[in-house]
This record gives sequence, C-alpha cells and structure tokens, in this order.
Amino acid sequence: EKATSSNTSSSASSSAPSSGKTFTMESTAYSGGGTTATGINLSANPGMKVVAVDPSVIPLGSRVWVEGYGEAIAGDTGGAIKGNIVDVYFPNESQCYSWGRRMVTVKVLN
Repeated sequence: EKATSSNTSSSASSSAPSSGKTFTMESTAYSGGGTTATGINLSANPGMKVVAVDPSVIPLGSRVWVEGYGEAIAGDTGGAIKGNIVDVYFPNESQCYSWGRRMVTVKVLN
C-alpha cells in the first residue's frame, strides 16, 4: 500500500494516511545511535524508524507518518528541534546526507 518507488511531493496526499492532524514541517536527518529521549536504544535497534520532534508540537510517543520516510515513533528531542521541525533517524550518515533538508507533510496517527 505504501508508495516506495516515487517520492514526489505532488502525489503526497494519495499516499498519506487519511486521518490525523497534519503539519507541513522542515525536515532534517540524524544518525549516531545512542538512546533517545524516551529511552529507545537506537544502537540495539538500528532499523527502527524514530523521529525527533518538539514535544509542544507533537507529543513524545506519538505514531507519525512522515512523507518520504514512512511511519515512525516520535521518540526523541533535540536542541535545534523547535516548532515545526522533524528530525528523522537513519542508521548511517550517508542516508542522512541523501535525505538532506526538505519540507515534508507529517501526520500524527494517534
């Protein structure tokens, strides 16, 4: 059901979940393992999809859908993550560089 062959923003609404509060956010990426603000051990779970958020915008522990990234847990915070910014986790730096900095649609699923 998830569109993986194309990451075009013009068709984002067709692949996005149909319910949930929606935000347009600036997105950055991070790597490095360690333990998140909610206690998730990323070194032990490198394939886990986790995003860092501003908890005043998206509550920690929420399930979210991020355009181009998929479903993830809002399980981390960061000093530069204030307001409408989402920082997506990747297990290695090269994936972070490929992601870069982009505007994405984010939906809170719960």
